[in-house]
Amino acid sequence: METYAAEAAKQAPGYQPSGERGAALYSKRFGVSEKMPACTACHTETPDQAGRHAVTGKAIKPLGPRAEAARFTDAAKTEKWFRRNCSEVVGRECSAAEKADFILFLTEGK
Repeated sequence: METYAAEAAKQAPGYQPSGERGAALYSKRFGVSEKMPACTACHTETPDQAGRHAVTGKAIKPLGPRAEAARFTDAAKTEKWFRRNCSEVVGRECSAAEKADFILFLTEGK
């Protein structure tokens, strides 16, 4: 999260990560994909619970680091999944600020 927050602060001086913005991103319906309109389509309303891919049906470990300690510990994996999921759900690459907000939301557990 610190790396994304630092990158976001370069783009918008004074930027501070917000768990509230991260929660809004997590639950927002983007409508890019009918089967995956929001993160919650696969990761459930509660990110500390296991989910299921809306298209393939494949089981997904909990998204929240409190329930799945390995989440966000590998920078390359984190970026890979942000790139893939933001593209499929949001319809574009997520910004550094969105990524920092999202991770803060998940680590706060609210």
